[in-house]
Amino acid sequence: MIELFFSYSHKDETLRDDLETHLAMLKRQGLIQAYHDRRISSGSELDKEIDAAMMRAGIILLLVSPDFLASEYCYGVEVSKAIEKHEDGSAIVIPVILRPCEWQQVPLFSKLLGAPTDNKPVTKWADQDDAFLDVTKRIRSAISEVQPKSSTEPELINPNIASPVISRPRSSNLSIKTTLTDHDKDKFLDEGFTYIRNFFESSLSELEGRHADIATRFIDNGGQSFSATVYRDGKKESAISVFAGGSFGGRSISYISKETSDRNSSNGSLSVNEDEGRLYFDQSMWMFSQNSEKLSFLGAAELFWSTLIAPLQR
Repeated sequence: MIELFFSYSHKDETLRDDLETHLAMLKRQGLIQAYHDRRISSGSELDKEIDAAMMRAGIILLLVSPDFLASEYCYGVEVSKAIEKHEDGSAIVIPVILRPCEWQQVPLFSKLLGAPTDNKPVTKWADQDDAFLDVTKRIRSAISEVQPKSSTEPELINPNIASPVISRPRSSNLSIKTTLTDHDKDKFLDEGFTYIRNFFESSLSELEGRHADIATRFIDNGGQSFSATVYRDGKKESAISVFAGGSFGGRSISYISKETSDRNSSNGSLSVNEDEGRLYFDQSMWMFSQNSEKLSFLGAAELFWSTLIAPLQR
């Protein structure tokens, strides 16, 4: 079992509790034991207990927020210890961006793979359960990296002989080139479109629920195509239609800034591309874009959503 340590500001305790709830299956499966300072028994020396827990931890979560960055203890003490463990290979450190803040200005974080996907703050997700599920998946992935190192029990040649078998050395450079097939790329496109479609449905519902003057409309045009419209006080303010393929053809997802089922024109497109065995959405065909960022499903969904929501934010 791997010990997982939470480094957090007490002002984020509710969010920490929500995340820990999402880790229930990891606990039930005996994969992790979660630790934070609220688990310290009365009368214990706080600093020594926290230091000992961090030293034992195989995974350290840094729950990042403005209050976390403002805390001398969180930022000045716990982050430094976490980075030491990251650099000596004794723990995997995962920054979890809870609330919007200037985490990009922390040089140490550039060494780490954060969560949720694209480091979008948990509180900015349309559904925070989706965000915490994304974080949980990142933790489950980290567990698979830690587990081979986690056993300290010697393996015996024979139960009657006390001499342990010393494992033979091997290289850590075992990765090989991965060939992605047409099937892989088509599947990525299909799953990406489904993600974007679901993202729009939940975001429209959340937008309407938060603003009394807003009404929305979602139309499934069939054949990997949908339209979304936003009204303010009954007047149409913005619309978008998103579809796979379209005027650019190939493995792409395109959009046009109106409600239509027509696929013969578009304002921009994201195409499926690959780099070192990883598939992503390339925005080189996006309208007015000079950005070469490689987008995940979430990054692509946010880009399409931004074209719909922008007119209401001016």
